[in-house]
Formats: sequence, C-alpha cells, structure tokens
Amino acid sequence: MARKSGVVVGLVVAVCVAVVASLAYGAVSIPFGQVIDALTGASEVSESTSKIVLDLRLPRSCEAIVVGAALGVAGALLQGALNNPLASPDIVGVTGGAGFGAVLILILFPAQVALLPVGALFFGLLAAGLVFAVAWSGANRGSVSKLILAGIAIGAMFGAGTTAILTAYPDRVPSVLFFIAGSLTSDGWGDLKAVWPYFAIGFVLAIGLMRPLDRLSLGDEVAASLGTKPRLIRLIAGVAAALLAASAASLAGLLAFLGLVVPHFVRMAAGTSSHTYVVPVSALAGATLLLAGDTLARVVAAPIELPVGPFMVLIGVPMFLYLLRRAG
Repeated sequence: MARKSGVVVGLVVAVCVAVVASLAYGAVSIPFGQVIDALTGASEVSESTSKIVLDLRLPRSCEAIVVGAALGVAGALLQGALNNPLASPDIVGVTGGAGFGAVLILILFPAQVALLPVGALFFGLLAAGLVFAVAWSGANRGSVSKLILAGIAIGAMFGAGTTAILTAYPDRVPSVLFFIAGSLTSDGWGDLKAVWPYFAIGFVLAIGLMRPLDRLSLGDEVAASLGTKPRLIRLIAGVAAALLAASAASLAGLLAFLGLVVPHFVRMAAGTSSHTYVVPVSALAGATLLLAGDTLARVVAAPIELPVGPFMVLIGVPMFLYLLRRAG
C-alpha cells in the first residue's frame, strides 16, 4: 500500500511541477510569480504576459493533460481487456485511421486545415468501427484473436491509403510531418471544445470498466461465474479506448508510445495489476509525461517548436527501461 501511495503522490507532484513549467517556459520565459498573477487575474500583469499564459499556454497545457491521460487510459483498457501486454490504440485501428484522416485533410484540402481534428477523429472512429464490425461477426465472434487480427488488417488498409496519398503528393509531405511525429498547438480552446464530449464519454466508460476488467483478468470462465460478460466487456473497453485514442490523435497527432508504455510503467512502479489502480494512475502518468515532453519540445530550440513525440520518448524510455531492469 505504501508503494502504491508513493507512486500516486509522486505523480501528483510531478504533474503539478510539469503544469507550472509548461506555463512558464517557452519561446518567452515568464517568472513563476507572473504566471500565478496571470492565472489569478492580478492587475499588475501586462497584457502580453496575460495573453501568453491564458490564451496560448494554458489551453495547450490542458490539451497535454487530457491527451496524455486519454492515451494512458486507452492503453490500460486495451491491455486489460485483451490480456495482451503489447496492446495499444494501434490494435483497434485508431492510429491508422486517424493518420489517414489527417493526411487526407492536410494533403488534399490544405485550405481546410481547421477540419484536421474532425477528420482525424472521424476516420479514427471509423477504423475502430470497422474493426469491431469484423471482430463481432461470423464464427467465434468477439474473441481476442479475431479482434487483434481485424485491427491489424484494418490498420494496414488505412496505412496503405496514407502512403498512397503521400506518394501522390510528395511536395506536400512536409506539412504532415508534425502530425505524424506528434505535436500540440497553441490555437486556444477551439479544438478542445470540439472534441471534449468524446473524451468525457471515454473517461466515464473507463471508470465503469475498472472492476469488470479486474474480474476479466481471472479468466473468462471465472469472470462469467461472477456475473461478468467477457465479450461485452471487451467490446465496451474497445469502444472507450477508441474514443479516447481518436480524440487524442485529433489534437496531438500520432503518439502511440504513450498508450503502449504508460500502463506498463504504472504496473511495474506500483507492483500491482489491479485496474482500479492502474487505469486512473495511468491517466496521471500519461498527463505528466506528455506535459514534460511538450515543454522540452518548446524550449530546446526556442523560439522554434519541435514535435513532442521524440522528446516524450526521450523522457519515458529511460524511466521504463530502468523499471524493466529492476523488475527483471
């Protein structure tokens, strides 16, 4: 219990520090005191400082928290539902579909770039819907192996479509790189307002799935004897993960690393596989990691902003390998 509590306390402190750093550092560094004054509406703060903190960095920090939490939870749900430690949003086709939707908008309709979040969300959910439709049809419907194989096939289909578009318009490829590498923007609250209902539904479903997933981890027969319907739980978990991952991709591009590694990090750090612990703590860990990575991406080559994906991996992989070494 002390170990699990320590992990939670450490992550709460880390996410608070990451939020402050995210608001204070960037192309223009702002003292912590002025950040607090801007957040509280103090009259001494200049208009430019207030605009940077409230209109640019605060929405971006909130996006990082929500996206990181969503990907961490999505990974925890899928790994628990499929009993597969390698499960991530890729497994239900969300990453491939979202990538196709974003590339379609950026390459073929560059004048409609404001539709990028909508396009990524729509095609991410479409891909997941096709995976579920295939996995829950015919013989052996709803089985883990059928879901995984359907996800691989649908993901490959959308991946091929993405490659075809990029090959047909090579001169426009640079405009897509930030989405593929993963990147948050400073466009205010508009994008988050457009997709927050999908995040909300996904998080609510995740909360309701924590105890059923614990029962599912005992095996399908035991779970069924306890009143749980394994195939239905897997379907709901897949839907929740698809909503969270597609919404995250619509805001921050393709950040598959988070959904795969964060649940492992939580399980190894806390020494427990209970989903009532792993799911909410994965949200904390994912938010912390993405906040830290995004801050680094903004300050390393300031005033140039780099994609967040590589920096997030730079932070997360050493920590994960250290825990993996200790666990081994």
